[in-house]
Amino acid sequence: MATIFPIGEDMTTERRPMRADARRNYERLLAEAEAAFREHGTDASLEEIARSAGVGIGTLYRHFPTREALLEALLHDRFATLCEMGADLLGAKSPRAALITWLREFAKSSNRYQGLPASVVATLNDEESRLYSSCHAMREAGEKLLVRAQQAGEVRPDLLANELLLLVASISWASEHSPNSIDRFLTLLVEGIRP
Repeated sequence: MATIFPIGEDMTTERRPMRADARRNYERLLAEAEAAFREHGTDASLEEIARSAGVGIGTLYRHFPTREALLEALLHDRFATLCEMGADLLGAKSPRAALITWLREFAKSSNRYQGLPASVVATLNDEESRLYSSCHAMREAGEKLLVRAQQAGEVRPDLLANELLLLVASISWASEHSPNSIDRFLTLLVEGIRP
């Protein structure tokens, strides 16, 4: 049975069997994009990614029509993991501790590549974005944890999910310039959201 991978403009919805050579190109492009984004941030050259993968820029664009499509392919599994984690944490004894645990993982995921927090924040209200669906599902997971903590009286009731995620994305951005500061900044944030 052929491996199924996303192709072209219908990347988020259509799945078709991919030829073996196209599959290799797809996997090489993802590997090179991962390395380039880690080294140079989310603004890394797409032309250089294609060149490093041993393919032309047209091949990159056939698989990933936009930079966001490439980012979405790299981040999809991480965002899905955050959604699953959020669902699991809904049963935790302490709603506040569950929310903090999830926020810490969200911050670390948002800090994977330099410039990623800005990319994630930019998609939160852009329904046309490739990252929107993944970000929206992740936001809903965080919102459920926030609402549960608010209902338990453990988090101030006037805090909105988008505000909280923007604050945590800001922490991720700040930690790009102040390594190893995520835990300290999150602690300060958590103290600020007490009722």
